[in-house]
Amino acid sequence: MEDLGKRSFLVLGGCDIGARPIDLHLKAFENLGINISEDTGYIRCKCDTIVAGKIHLDFPSVGATENAILASVLANGTTTISNAAMEPEIVDLQNFLNKLGAKIKGAGTSQIVIMGVSRLQDSGYKVMPDRIEAGTLLCAGAVTGGSILLKNVVPNHLTPVLEKLEECGCKLEIKKEEILLQAPKKLKAVEIKTMPYPGFPTDMQAVFGGMLVTSKGVSVIIENIFENRYKYLGELKRMGAKLQIEGRTAIIKGVRKLSGANVEATDLRGGAALVIAGLSAKGKTRVNNIEYILRGYENLDVKLNSLGAKITKEV
Repeated sequence: MEDLGKRSFLVLGGCDIGARPIDLHLKAFENLGINISEDTGYIRCKCDTIVAGKIHLDFPSVGATENAILASVLANGTTTISNAAMEPEIVDLQNFLNKLGAKIKGAGTSQIVIMGVSRLQDSGYKVMPDRIEAGTLLCAGAVTGGSILLKNVVPNHLTPVLEKLEECGCKLEIKKEEILLQAPKKLKAVEIKTMPYPGFPTDMQAVFGGMLVTSKGVSVIIENIFENRYKYLGELKRMGAKLQIEGRTAIIKGVRKLSGANVEATDLRGGAALVIAGLSAKGKTRVNNIEYILRGYENLDVKLNSLGAKITKEV
C-alpha cells in the first residue's frame, strides 16, 4: 500500500486507434500542485496537498476534463478548467459529484468551475443512458431495413447521430425518453465528419461505416479525432465492401450485399462495426477477438437477438 499523497501507475494503453497521449492529464495534475515523474514505464504522482489552480486544455479531451474535475473536488480553493470537453458524460459526472457534496458548475460548457470541499458523502445515483450503445442499436435496425423502439434514452444526446440517420432515409419518431426508428429498404449514402461534442461522435464513426458499406451511393467519412481509426475497414473488405482510405478520409462505395466471413475485431467500436455489417451480410459472419466488444457493450448479443438477430456468443 502506497503512502497517502503518492501514487504510481503504468503508462496506459487501450484500443489501438491512434496516438492517445496523456500529457493533457498530467499537465492538469501539475497545475494542481502534483509532482509528476516517470520511471521505467511507471508514472509517479506525489503531493502533500492538492492546490486549486487554473487549467487550460489544449484540446477538449473528455478523459482529461474528467480527471481534472476529480482531482479538483477536494482541493483547497477554486479551480477553473477552460476549453473543457462538453460531452453529456461530463455533465453526468458533475451531477453525480454534486450529489455527493461537491460544488461544481459549468459542465456542458467550455468552462467548468470546481469549488473544493473538505469531504464527500455517500449517496445513490442513476447513471445516464449510454448514448453510443443507443446509437449502435439504432444502426442495427437501420442496416437491416427494420424498425426499432429504444426506451430509456436521451434523444438530445444523439442529435448528430439522429440527423445522419434521417439523411440515410430513416424515419424517426422522437419522444422524451424514446426513439422509434423505421428504416428504408435501402439506406442512402451520407458524409460524416467526426468532431468533439456537440459534433458527430468519433465513437459512432466505425458503427456508421459498418452500416454504410451497403448503402446506395458513395459515402465519405472524415475522422478528425483519431488518426488510426479505420482498421475495421480492412476487415469489411473481407466481406465484399468497396472502399478506399486517403489519410483521414474513407470513401465507401455501397454494395448491394456483403458476404459473411471470418473477421477480426481490432478495437471496441470497430468490433461493433463488424457486428453491424454481419447483420446484413449473406451467410455466417464470425467476429473474433470479441473481448474488445464485451468491454464496451453489455449483452449486445442478447439485445440484438431480442430484435430478431441470430447471434451466438462464444467466450
